[in-house]
Amino acid sequence: MIKHFIFALCCLISIASCKTHKNSQLSEHPGSSTKFPLKNTNKKAKNIILMIGDGMGITQISAGMYSNGNSLNLERFLNMGLHKSYSSDNLITDSAAGATAFACGIKTYNGAIGVDPDTNAVYTILEEAEDKGLKSGLIATSTIDHATPASFIAHNKARKNYEEIALDFLKTDCEIFIGGGQKSFERREMDDRNLTNELREKGYKVVSFVDQEIDEIDMEGVEKLMYYTADGSPLPVSQGRDYLQPAANLAINHLEKSNENGFFLMIEGSQIDWGGHANDANWIITEMIEFDRTIGAVLDFAEKDQNTLVIVTADHETGGFAIQKDSKMDSLVTAFTSDYHTGDLIPVFAYGPGSEKFRGIYENTSIYNKMREAFGWVDKK
Repeated sequence: MIKHFIFALCCLISIASCKTHKNSQLSEHPGSSTKFPLKNTNKKAKNIILMIGDGMGITQISAGMYSNGNSLNLERFLNMGLHKSYSSDNLITDSAAGATAFACGIKTYNGAIGVDPDTNAVYTILEEAEDKGLKSGLIATSTIDHATPASFIAHNKARKNYEEIALDFLKTDCEIFIGGGQKSFERREMDDRNLTNELREKGYKVVSFVDQEIDEIDMEGVEKLMYYTADGSPLPVSQGRDYLQPAANLAINHLEKSNENGFFLMIEGSQIDWGGHANDANWIITEMIEFDRTIGAVLDFAEKDQNTLVIVTADHETGGFAIQKDSKMDSLVTAFTSDYHTGDLIPVFAYGPGSEKFRGIYENTSIYNKMREAFGWVDKK
């Protein structure tokens, strides 16, 4: 009799637990203004915004949070996972191989830009989006021809072939480019071409940071934009750079209004990585906070739109960054184990249609596959 009673009690607890779990799937997160079901609704994403915090591991996120009043917009995400970042030739990936995994769904060697281990060009998700009638954009706080943005639009055997990579920007219909690197387009050593003039001939409005601030740009009647934020590499946030959030707002507003088919947008917070390479905690933290503010603006759009999948992740961790004893919430004691990348598992955050696909632990190449699934692209490339 006692055994039967215990068995029945366990069954009741199990049923109650299931009901609680089912109800919790529709609960509202405190940081969110909109309810969004966590269960699989089979709803396709009209838009995808992929946000890459270069070099952003768990400690970079933690340090940004503790230094920002113990709060980040990242806390608004309810679907989270981890990805394995290694490349085809090294346990420790670089940004080129890492971004190519996201863009193309393949593991390739460190330094490869949109090519496989045999240096064959591989179709990117941005190229596929354009071919399917969607709009697209790339934003970075590095040069626009740097490893991460380049891997979505270019195909080159070596990431440092910047002038060759810049040529590939003329082979696409991508609507928005925002980043540094103007010199690779205008003062070229490999040829006498002025790619800025050629972009204008292709219908781009080309604006330099010298001419106009990004929030002053009039997009009325503009179909495509190339905005140079620096001649070479943009400044760090700590030295006055502040364009990432307004750039994201401009791109989203333009892409959302200009095409009913949807869009794909990649936004990179590039210099979290640079702070790690320099073993500079303040550089990491200030870049992390700016990136998170941009995440907040993107989530605000996605919550209102309800048709946009937002993914936030990193290509790798940089610096072996650690928060040490004697740290206080607003005064961190930090240390580094390296001035290069590490092999840590990397966090993935997702919100919107298809976000449940990003739970668990998986290869970095799976992010590409999960994005295609979210778009409902079941046909072969």
